[in-house]
Amino acid sequence: MEFVPAPAVHRVLCADCGVPIVPNSANLCVSCLRNTVDITEGIPKQSSVSFCRNCERFLSPPQAWSLARPESQELLAICLKKLKGLNKVRLTEAHFIWTEPHSKRLRVSLTIQKEVLTSTILEQIFEIEYLVQHTQCPDCAKLAAKNTWKALVQVRQKVAHKRTFLYLEQLILKHGAQKDTISVKEVRDGLDFFYSQRSHAIKMVEFLSGVVPVRSKGSEQLLSTDTHSGTANYKFTYSVEIVPICKDDLVCIPTKQARQLSNISPLTMCTRVGNSFQLLDPSTLQTCEISAHVYWRTPFSSLATVTDLVEFTILDIEPSGPVRGKWVLADAQVAMSGAFRSGGTQDDDAMMDYESSSISTQIFHTRTHLGAILQPGDTALGYHLSNANFNSDDFASLPASRIPDIILVKKSYPNRRKKSRSRNWKLRSIAKEAGEEGETGSGRGVVGRMGGRDQKKVEEDYELFLRDLEEDPELRGGVNLYKAKDTKMRDATATNGRRKVQFGMDVDEGETGAPERVPHDDEENVEEEPDFPDVKLDELLEDFDDMTLGESEET
Repeated sequence: MEFVPAPAVHRVLCADCGVPIVPNSANLCVSCLRNTVDITEGIPKQSSVSFCRNCERFLSPPQAWSLARPESQELLAICLKKLKGLNKVRLTEAHFIWTEPHSKRLRVSLTIQKEVLTSTILEQIFEIEYLVQHTQCPDCAKLAAKNTWKALVQVRQKVAHKRTFLYLEQLILKHGAQKDTISVKEVRDGLDFFYSQRSHAIKMVEFLSGVVPVRSKGSEQLLSTDTHSGTANYKFTYSVEIVPICKDDLVCIPTKQARQLSNISPLTMCTRVGNSFQLLDPSTLQTCEISAHVYWRTPFSSLATVTDLVEFTILDIEPSGPVRGKWVLADAQVAMSGAFRSGGTQDDDAMMDYESSSISTQIFHTRTHLGAILQPGDTALGYHLSNANFNSDDFASLPASRIPDIILVKKSYPNRRKKSRSRNWKLRSIAKEAGEEGETGSGRGVVGRMGGRDQKKVEEDYELFLRDLEEDPELRGGVNLYKAKDTKMRDATATNGRRKVQFGMDVDEGETGAPERVPHDDEENVEEEPDFPDVKLDELLEDFDDMTLGESEET
């Protein structure tokens, strides 16, 4: 093979330093060309970005405020928008350079290209330093000033307890529906949510319609108008009413409506509440689903709530065959709790003659849907209908043969409740996420701030709500539970005037020296129920609010 030499490369000397280079239009080497032409001219080497400390948003020119994490692509885009002169060069690469988080500085490295002479493209890498300036966005400025809301959502439920709003608060936190709320205020029958924009209030109403059965109505109030430009300023109010039917409530459906609902028995109990609520006939396991639209056409109220539940002891239970999901129909013999327990120094096994005693020592035969979880000797909560008086025309119209003596609702765990054990989990409140009247970091929940005579009732409702979360895994699945550190729990009814802890809505710092409740020896020796539904560790989330640096310790 014949060798063919490569063509000779002609080189010339640089016009400034005399180094041999490949000929170009400027006849200059790269170093001399950079010293002669600065392609970064017109681009500032220092700039600033505005940051709102209240809502943690950055100003995205010209007027938008957006959330951006440190060293994220969103924050990099905001920094590049602040630079003038980038439209005259070609940006090839941009990235952050690490800086101390508390230095209020951001460093960005840019790589740009520009054609300086004919067919000569020069590339250069340089850094830009940004100063983070703390300011206040217009939304937070309105939040700091009172009575500057533009839209209001009034959520109401005409019931005697607050458990629905306690659960609704956790649903709002889990789905992040509180992020646009500027203020939350507790009123007698519910909560008021204030917003700076009408669209945020409409979004909240749509969220409530998806999680609870409600009906809503909107109104508007004219504040001012401009006849020259044809513009007007309004305040919008949305009224949202929640169905007054809660889980485990006893319900008597009107006879005409019961026939339309697959001819279900009028006497039912509520087993689930979502965007609709489910009613169950415990004697036949027949269920029906009632939507908010169907309910508000012919509304009805509940006969009894969970505060009217009575404790019963299961003497005997036998499944009768039908099964529907987790419900198993069974025939049971029950008696009121403690009916055959003697007092004084006699043994607990001493039996009384129930045939010659009052109604508290009778044995009742009933049919229940809890055949899968109840065993002889267990304790259950139910409604004592033979000893109750309801002010309801629908209930009075029922024949006596269709009204059972007892309706069992759920299994209870009295032995576990006797022991004052601390819960290894806790809940968060909207007060930490969106404070009232522009303040954040409040330790109290959004429900129970009013105080007064109803404060003890709210604390009892909160304890019942926590028990429902423990005993119902399906209900617990819609709530975020967080790990608690060194949390001590005490009974709300037994700690009157003492320091309230995790489940309590109030913390009395002045009476920390009050003596704690000491359990009796017989309470400590009581054997716990083996099937008590404990909250597992894998269901708990880390509470990142407690993981702060530089937190001073009290000495």
